[in-house]
Amino acid sequence: MIKHYFKQFELFTDEELVHIESLFVKQIINKDDFFIKEGEMCKHIAFIESGILRSFYITDDGKDTTYCFRFPNETAASYSSFITGKGSPENIQAVSNAVVYLIKRETIEQLTNTQPKWVLFLKIVAEQEYLELEKRFFQLQRESATNRYQYLLNHQAHYIQDIPLQYLASYLGITQRHLSRIRKAINF
Repeated sequence: MIKHYFKQFELFTDEELVHIESLFVKQIINKDDFFIKEGEMCKHIAFIESGILRSFYITDDGKDTTYCFRFPNETAASYSSFITGKGSPENIQAVSNAVVYLIKRETIEQLTNTQPKWVLFLKIVAEQEYLELEKRFFQLQRESATNRYQYLLNHQAHYIQDIPLQYLASYLGITQRHLSRIRKAINF
């Protein structure tokens, strides 16, 4: 799976793909366990083989706000912490049991210092992350909760049932009650 992920960028040779895969270490994250907690420094990027991770923060009044889900064949990290070397402003937690493959921050730094392809790879990934963030911003600003939920159904339908209702509602920016009404209307 890791080789397939990297192969899509059309930057690396087959030999390099085998080497890249060897740099990752498998880890199991049990449901409700954390990949990273707020305040910790992000020292790894995770490639998700199975399971779902959610990114969230706790507001000053104690409200748990989910703003991102990561699914299989995607990467997860507290990117601001990873880039700056400072504590994470977010929590990343397993919504379901997850199998991830980790690569160390130091390993990526070594690769970018010695292999120009890695600089280009990280540029492409950063651009993709920006585009995803922009899409999410516009979804929240321009689209109804029903349309946002429908988007999730169209793109990640087989995972939706694994996400607890309160996390899904928080991600959509609505109450659980409103989400129940949307689900009922869509299913009929």
